[in-house]
Amino acid sequence: MSFDALAFDARASGAPTTSDAPAPAGHPQDQPPEPGEPPERGKPGEPPESGKQPWQGTPSGPGERPALRIVPVRRTGQWIAALLVLLLLAMAVNSLARNKAFQWDVVADYFTTSAVLRGLGLTLWLTALVMVLGFVLGTLLALGRMSANPVLSWVSSGYIWFFRSTPILVQLLFWFNIGALYPRLGLGIPFGPEFVTVKTVNLLGPVTVAVLGLTLHEAAYAAEVVRGGLLSVDRGQIEAAQSLGLSPWRRLRRIVLPQAMRAIVPPAGNMLIGALKGTSIVSVIAVQDLLYSVQLVYHRTYQVIPLLLVATIWYALVTSVLSVGQHYVEKHYARGAERS
Repeated sequence: MSFDALAFDARASGAPTTSDAPAPAGHPQDQPPEPGEPPERGKPGEPPESGKQPWQGTPSGPGERPALRIVPVRRTGQWIAALLVLLLLAMAVNSLARNKAFQWDVVADYFTTSAVLRGLGLTLWLTALVMVLGFVLGTLLALGRMSANPVLSWVSSGYIWFFRSTPILVQLLFWFNIGALYPRLGLGIPFGPEFVTVKTVNLLGPVTVAVLGLTLHEAAYAAEVVRGGLLSVDRGQIEAAQSLGLSPWRRLRRIVLPQAMRAIVPPAGNMLIGALKGTSIVSVIAVQDLLYSVQLVYHRTYQVIPLLLVATIWYALVTSVLSVGQHYVEKHYARGAERS
């Protein structure tokens, strides 16, 4: 008879075997597991009894409790909210597609007409020019406000306060009617003779007034954006640059601004998108931007809703492109601050 048969007979007769015998005192099997270690799972390859994991079984000894079973959280509220949102979106899409009052065929006919594209081009040009000039002037204002010179600081603060306190529409109308206050503008010696004079009406046309008004308005907000970015740079960086003997201009260009751009780019991107949509206000002074171009068309055809949809779709497309560009610019300047 083989050894396996003898072991089987011993188990069948109830006699204790070597594996069934209790372990001596101090044996590793009697020692509790260290804190943080999982309970012993048995021999590798052995399936757990009755389909349970070893830590989900019955108590191994008197006075011990079985481990609690981990149950995933049921997010019923989130699923219900998601279904409601999808239902509302489906209803909105169905309304846009089936409501004939939108006149999508008219939208398609006027979407790429020459008048609309000319207005779009002027809108893009006006946005780019205003943002460049606004941030150049805003940077100077931010440096003036942070200057130790009290005159520069007070003048910069007063400029920012004034142009942030008045609505942009009021400013545009004021600049458009500046000829009523100053019929002529001259260049000469202060409090002395003038060498060159020109009529204000001939100098400030609608497009020039739009550029002037929007630039002065955006510069006030750009100054605060730039100032916030400069203040976000750690003071130790500036002190280290000073200890290296760098000039103030070089410190600003090589040390401060590259680090400040991480804080400047996100609000600057929002300002760019806001300026793009804000250019539509120049239609009140007869500047033929995108909105004014579609207004000229629907004043003639009385198709107000389709033409407004044309302008809306173009604004949405350009804004989406700018948002993608903002994302990559932010990612570029955040390279040193990202953690793997």
